[in-house]
Amino acid sequence: MEKTLILAEGRYNTTDGKTAHGLVRYSKRFRIVGVIDSTLSGKDAGEVLDGIPRGIPIYGSFEEAISENPDVKYLIIGVATPGGYLPKVYRDIIKKAIKRGINIVNGLHNFLSDDPEFSRLAKRYKVELIDVRKLYQDMKIPFTGKINEVTSIKVAVLGTDGAIGKRTTAIMLHEAFERLGKKSVFVAMGQTGWMQGAKYCIVMDSIINDFVAGAIEDIIWRAWKEENPDVIVTHGEGSLLHPAYPGGFELIAAGRPDYIILQHAPMRKHFDDFPQYEIPPLERYIQLIELLSGKKPIAITINSEKMTKEEALKKAREIEIQYGIMTRVPLYEGVEDIAKAIIEDAEKIKVSIGVEESVQPQVL
Repeated sequence: MEKTLILAEGRYNTTDGKTAHGLVRYSKRFRIVGVIDSTLSGKDAGEVLDGIPRGIPIYGSFEEAISENPDVKYLIIGVATPGGYLPKVYRDIIKKAIKRGINIVNGLHNFLSDDPEFSRLAKRYKVELIDVRKLYQDMKIPFTGKINEVTSIKVAVLGTDGAIGKRTTAIMLHEAFERLGKKSVFVAMGQTGWMQGAKYCIVMDSIINDFVAGAIEDIIWRAWKEENPDVIVTHGEGSLLHPAYPGGFELIAAGRPDYIILQHAPMRKHFDDFPQYEIPPLERYIQLIELLSGKKPIAITINSEKMTKEEALKKAREIEIQYGIMTRVPLYEGVEDIAKAIIEDAEKIKVSIGVEESVQPQVL
């Protein structure tokens, strides 16, 4: 993997920095050697994120980062801003990177390759401008119903808010299934998943709405057809009730998950980026998922932001008792219990179907 820096100036320690967060936690496409954010200079990116040191330093400037990593090959724009715009202060840093021959990876709706200044510089210095969302904007795949052919267990992680850790929990589940001896495939639904190196990926919010369902169906079907896994794990975008990013409906309708996990952050009172909108109570999401999919979430996972370990674990136990749904804090408890519960439930269903088929009267 090539050495890569992440640009998250002024936003790493905010929900806008979720692309950077995902890459600091997990990356199989790029080797992350540092994050640029002058407000957190000198700290460890992992420790700032969730208290776990990962040996990824945060640099105060592009120059400082380059002086320690002169052979870096890529710079990733590590933020996902509301509306997908490029923060103005990032322009000069990107230009400096291009002039050093560093390729730029961008997941924003602002395409760098459409920017005359960046394009001209990229051509002159022979660097690549990779606009990840642009890779998927012309995807036009109609829904066909072939999702019904998929025999793998399909698991989806949805959330009560955007930027709440759905993709991270989905990756943790994928790895938990692998540890339990099941062949699992992770299917990413956003640009950060592509940057992390997911083999099966779409960028849902880049696709024309009429073709979103077909793209979801097709990527899950292809993962099943090509890999023949026991389990396929994916995640929703946005949140079912987020006023600006109402994602997840398409995944339930077109992906037809067998199991849904609901990611929740108890300390969040208002939707991400929209403090005027309160997040509805957890029970409304549980009811909504049951209404849409025909079954309750099999588990709730807790994003422990702004909580101590003790507070997060206590809250998880309270939610588990209140709703009768397994609740875990992935950061402290992992998600193996959830993976085991899914496997056990799927086995029971498989056995019950076998019994029903065995007692079917023969047609003479």
